Amino acid sequence: MTLKQWELDLAQWVQPHNIRRNESLKKYTMTKLGGKADLFVLPATEEQAAAVVKYAYEHKIPLLMLGNGSNMVVRDGGIRGIVIHFALLNEVRIEGNHVFVQSGALIKEVSKMVAAQSLTGFEFACGIPGSIGGAMAMNAGAYGGEVKDIVTSCTVLTPEGEQIVLTNEQLELTYRKSIIAKKGYYVLSATFQLTSGDQQEIDAKIADLTHQRESKQPLEYPSAGSVFKRPPGYFAGKLIQDSDLQGKGVGGAEVSTKHAGFIVNKDNASATDYIETIKMVQKVVKEKFNVDLEMEVKIVGED
Repeated sequence: MTLKQWELDLAQWVQPHNIRRNESLKKYTMTKLGGKADLFVLPATEEQAAAVVKYAYEHKIPLLMLGNGSNMVVRDGGIRGIVIHFALLNEVRIEGNHVFVQSGALIKEVSKMVAAQSLTGFEFACGIPGSIGGAMAMNAGAYGGEVKDIVTSCTVLTPEGEQIVLTNEQLELTYRKSIIAKKGYYVLSATFQLTSGDQQEIDAKIADLTHQRESKQPLEYPSAGSVFKRPPGYFAGKLIQDSDLQGKGVGGAEVSTKHAGFIVNKDNASATDYIETIKMVQKVVKEKFNVDLEMEVKIVGED
């Protein structure tokens, strides 16, 4: 089957203007890196999303789910097959202490919305740059809070395009892991249980966490966020800092001088620059401290 045929077939379900050939992925990733997608599809409804997933499965077409691109590095050669992006699936409904959120909504925006309704429990996410879908897949967390603490259920598509609902327990949420990532599910929506709180306390907590993030993280440059998972018994940023790697890198990529756990696209870096900088950091930390740094970011695509 040709790329043109994929495009024609998918137009049965998805509006043609939401199907794009050879779409650059740089504008969809926080690193501002990466090549092109053969076919980029923006479903406007959950039914359309299911149709695309099912079509890719039945025709054995590689399919990549792209969220807000906050923890993903796309290689310079781009993505073969179909990239599906749920940005248009961004509905948020707040009913009492229950919050329904579609996959494409940004988690930090949801945090602000529920805070405005005097609901507490979501403050930890006020600075997390990803989408709800990505947050569910990796059990996103910060400042002592995690998705697993507040989610009650999650609706996903299986790789075959079947829709199923998973409870908190069935999601198997642990540190940066979930059944979603393990099984290759595609998140459609999630439901959260929060509690009523004091508005002043909620506002003060968000202000404090926002200040901590802005003062400590290199938000002035594109990056994939925290690159490495926390090694048992250590902090990745401290190991990198103590390895004297801040300010060093390959090409236009550099270990942040502001926060050693971040690698920034400082000067028109290529994805190859970024990936080689990751490898350099892993090598030096291993040599110096005999600690293996496991990536939190996902690297996809072709060289």
